[in-house]
Amino acid sequence: MTRVAVLYGGISSEREVSLASGQQCVAALREAGFAVTPIEATRDLGKLVAALEAAKPDAVFNALHGRYGEDGCIQGVLEWMGLPYTHSGLRASSLAMDKIAAKTAFRAAGLPVLPHRLVTVEELAESDPMSRPYVVKPVSEGSSVGVHILRTGDNRRTEIARSWRFGAEAMVEEYIPGRELTVGVLEDRALAVTDILADAGAFYDYSSKYAEGGSRHVLPAGIHPRAYQQALEVAVAAHKALGCRGATRADFRYDDTEGEPGRLVLLELNTQPGLTPTSLLPEQAAFTGMPFPALCAWMVENARHGP
Repeated sequence: MTRVAVLYGGISSEREVSLASGQQCVAALREAGFAVTPIEATRDLGKLVAALEAAKPDAVFNALHGRYGEDGCIQGVLEWMGLPYTHSGLRASSLAMDKIAAKTAFRAAGLPVLPHRLVTVEELAESDPMSRPYVVKPVSEGSSVGVHILRTGDNRRTEIARSWRFGAEAMVEEYIPGRELTVGVLEDRALAVTDILADAGAFYDYSSKYAEGGSRHVLPAGIHPRAYQQALEVAVAAHKALGCRGATRADFRYDDTEGEPGRLVLLELNTQPGLTPTSLLPEQAAFTGMPFPALCAWMVENARHGP
């Protein structure tokens, strides 16, 4: 019987999401026949290392989200310890979490991304860095944490800048109207395209992603077949462009406001897709015939260390 340590919790802004993901993964892995040791990550790194050494796992299931969990930090610790782990390695995790670095890699691979600007908080407070509507994002956060859309007539710009807590700089890019799409990838296989309809907010924000009833998922997405196929292909290409392994999820905007097929834009790649009851990757896996315990087992079976 394979021994699996499940890391969950962490110290990022996505701690609650990770706790939910971890609990679901522990149950699923036990159902799949693994001997599971849950390990809640806190600020005490020494305690975490000691717990891993005591568990002596054959593989580590990384259910951490956000900074320190999917940006290469915990991956570096696991590399140091020589433990195989799920999802992407240190380099790919670090690249994907840094939106500027990821965009550079995507653009070099010829993938459809938006132009962007990196601005200081002071610059944002003084004036609009580009024509409205535009999106303001932290450079290294996930789950839409800290994301704002500024449209004509919106007077929140100075307030957003003054309350910014994600470093000295922010990324801004053009706002694309239309639909929110996402594609899950398992190694070199794209699962499906989901059309996400946010109900709880003006866009697919943190609440829409994780609150019960916060969004509706249309699977498969009812879009033009050519656009559907393009989304599948770009998701796999993005996975490869960053050197990812295991499971990832690519997020897109699809502008069909002037008819179909519309304009598809790659926003980002998630190397630690959510694994909560409302998450998209498990839903897509089930759609293709892979129940959640089988998905988690696949992740463990594909766990490794190294690039």
